[in-house]
Amino acid sequence: MTPQPNPEAGAAVKAADRDHVFHSWSAQELIDPLAVAGAEGSYFWDYDGRRYLDFSSGLVYTNVGYQHPKIVAAIQEQAARMTTFAPAFAVEARSEAARLIAERTPGDLDKIFFTNGGADAVEHAIRMARLHTGRPKVLSAYRSYHGGTQQAVNITGDPRRWASDSGTAGVVHFWAPYLYRSRFYAETEEQECARALEHLETTIAFEGPSTVAAIILETIPGTAGIMVPPPGYLAGVRELCDKYGIVFVLDEVMAGFGRTGEWFAADLFDVTPDLLTFAKGVNSGYVPLGGVAISGAIAETFGKRPYPGGLTYSGHPLACAAAVATIGVMAEEGVVENAARLGESVVGPELRALAERHPSVGEVRGVGMFWALELVRDRETREPLVPYNAAGEANAPMAAFAAAAKKGGLWPFVNMNRTHVVPPCNIGEAELKEGLAVLDAALSVADEYTG
Repeated sequence: MTPQPNPEAGAAVKAADRDHVFHSWSAQELIDPLAVAGAEGSYFWDYDGRRYLDFSSGLVYTNVGYQHPKIVAAIQEQAARMTTFAPAFAVEARSEAARLIAERTPGDLDKIFFTNGGADAVEHAIRMARLHTGRPKVLSAYRSYHGGTQQAVNITGDPRRWASDSGTAGVVHFWAPYLYRSRFYAETEEQECARALEHLETTIAFEGPSTVAAIILETIPGTAGIMVPPPGYLAGVRELCDKYGIVFVLDEVMAGFGRTGEWFAADLFDVTPDLLTFAKGVNSGYVPLGGVAISGAIAETFGKRPYPGGLTYSGHPLACAAAVATIGVMAEEGVVENAARLGESVVGPELRALAERHPSVGEVRGVGMFWALELVRDRETREPLVPYNAAGEANAPMAAFAAAAKKGGLWPFVNMNRTHVVPPCNIGEAELKEGLAVLDAALSVADEYTG
């Protein structure tokens, strides 16, 4: 599709947005949202006809890009057949989506509870864990994001939690492994893994194992920085959960459905949790959908005991039809394999080459179509390019970098002192290299703040 400039229409969209839309995570008078006219594949464009290669995949959810014709057709066909139906009934789209998801989840996670997105998936996973164990507490990592609803944001570790954290949500935070900024004075991955597990077990001991219902981790943290856990860490957490009767929850809302070059990131580590949350890539974000994949043991808890939770739109037929089509597209078109292949042969090597050329790049890390560049002022001291949770003038270096990327036609994912490379998982090699070339040029702006 060729973008057709229509600035008058864009101005009307922008004016209505400014007058009536209340944007999330924002000071309303300090933002200037781009008016988007259309999107297709790995690109979107504004009303001036300016096109952007989307290296953010929306909010890391358009795993098969925008407007995939097979998914659009599936939504249209489902709308013509049955637009909606209550969740207490068996509906073909819902049943088939659950079957296809269960076929791909690790281990015996064969029961699927559908939600409207990732945050409420986490809410219900924690509720299930507490009811299953009869225990109140949840342990989660400081560098994490689990959603914006009340329980999910309290489980979250990053600063978005602070304004809503009353200290009464039964959540205890701990340090997960992150060798580049180790909290354990580790010098190797092996040390970081061992010390992080020791720290977690000590936290469990001091909180009282009999009070801990669940440990929740993003399999690979997303917004917090795409820190791939060291070998043995997730297996070690699994062992601790088994030792103390704790439910192990993996949050795959961002990492799932091909993003890491596997259907689920858990497959990279040969680990099966008791509960697994998903959303985003399950249907490429075309219609809101999330869910919890549930182990046999936890499903049995609610075999003859009602589960006290549900949602009006649980397993919405339009969303589930989109999921069925998306999973089909991913299987037929080799999307998971594409993410793995290009991550290994193009993204990883190219980003490491960028790091050699740009003093602002402190570390490159990632897998599949899930990568982060940590930007620094000084490679030796590892001082971040901007302070933790920087805003306003303190965030100027990252703002300048992002502006340079956008000027070059690349829409980046920027958070704190990092830029993430998270394009659609079905992106082509030529498009990928086009975006990496713009990223290369934009990093020269970040370099100006080093020294």
